[in-house]
Amino acid sequence: MLYALYELFHINIFFYISVRASVAFVVAFVLTAYAMPRFIRWARKKHATQPIYFFAPDGHKEKKNTPTMGGVIFLSAAVIATVISADMANAFILIGLFLILAFSAIGIADDYGKIFARKNQAGLDSKTKFGLQFIASTLVAAFLYYQTDFLSQLYIPFIKVPLFDMGFFAIPFWALVMTAASNAVNLTDGLDGLATVPSIFAFLSLATLMYITGHAIMSASLLMPKIIGVGEVVVLAAALIGGLVGFLWYNSHPAEVFMGDSGSLTIGALVGYMGVLAKSEFLLLLIGFIFVVETLSVILQVASFKLWKRRIFLMAPLHHHFELKEWAENKIIVRFWIVALLSNLLALLTIKIR
Repeated sequence: MLYALYELFHINIFFYISVRASVAFVVAFVLTAYAMPRFIRWARKKHATQPIYFFAPDGHKEKKNTPTMGGVIFLSAAVIATVISADMANAFILIGLFLILAFSAIGIADDYGKIFARKNQAGLDSKTKFGLQFIASTLVAAFLYYQTDFLSQLYIPFIKVPLFDMGFFAIPFWALVMTAASNAVNLTDGLDGLATVPSIFAFLSLATLMYITGHAIMSASLLMPKIIGVGEVVVLAAALIGGLVGFLWYNSHPAEVFMGDSGSLTIGALVGYMGVLAKSEFLLLLIGFIFVVETLSVILQVASFKLWKRRIFLMAPLHHHFELKEWAENKIIVRFWIVALLSNLLALLTIKIR
C-alpha cells in the first residue's frame, strides 16, 4: 500500500525500504500487542493449551494450562504489516508470504492434533510433518529458481566469488536449508522466550545481509553478490521482528502463551528462506547458532543411544539437559540469548572479511 502511494502520487518517503520497514515493524508490533491478550483469553476458554508430556522435566508440569498457537497471531500481524508496507509486485515478498501460509498450515495441523484430537496427542507424526515441510520448501525453492532472476551460485563465508553454479540442484539444496531451519527452531522452542529472541537476532542479521545484497553500491563495496529486488524482503523481516517483539511481551518468563508449531516451524523456515536470499546458507550456522546446537544435541543423543546405549546429555534438546542440572529456567534462557547475540555479531563481522 505504501509503495503503491509512492508509485501513484510520487510520495518519495515511501520509496525508501528503511521507512517502510520501520512502518512494518510498528504495525506488526501494535497488532500483536493488541490481539495477543484477546487470543489468550479465547484460548483459555477453549482449552487450547499446551499439552505437557510425562517425560518432560518437572518444572514443565505447571505450564500445562498455558495457551499455545500464539504464532498464528504474530504471523498474521506480520503478514498484514507486510501487505501494508511492502512492494506487493516483488516476487521475493510474494514467495515469502506463500511460505508463511504453507508452513503455518502445517504447524496449525500439528498444534490442532496435540490440543483437540485427544486420540492423537502427539499431533502429526514426524514423517508426515517432515514430508509436508520438504514439499512446501521445494515449492518455494522452485518458485525462486523458475519464477525469478535469483542466482543459483553457491557462496561461502570469507570467499568473494561463488564456488560454482548449482543449477537445478539449487532447488533440493534450498529446500533442505529451509526444512532444516524450520525443524531447528521447532526443537529450540522449549522454554519461555528461548526461541523468540534468537529469532529476532537472526532476522536482524538477515535483514542487514539482504539490504546489502539488494543494494548496488553497498554490495559492490563489500564484495557481496548483487540481486535486484532482494532488499525489499527487509520489510518482511522487520514485520516479523515487530510481531516477535510484541509476542515476547507475553512469552517472556513466566509465559502467558506459547508460539506452538504454527509459529516455530514457520519462523524457522523464514530464517532459512532469508538465508538463501542473502546467499548466506552456510553463514546460517552462525546466525542460528543456538538452533544448530540444539539440533545437534538431539542428533548426538539419538545416535549415541542407538550405537552404544548411552546418553551424552541428561536430556535432549540441550536446554532440557541444563534444566535437569537444576539451572534456573531464566538463567538458561538468558544465557542462550547471550550466545545467540554473540554468534550473530560474529556473523555480521564476516561481511568485512572477504
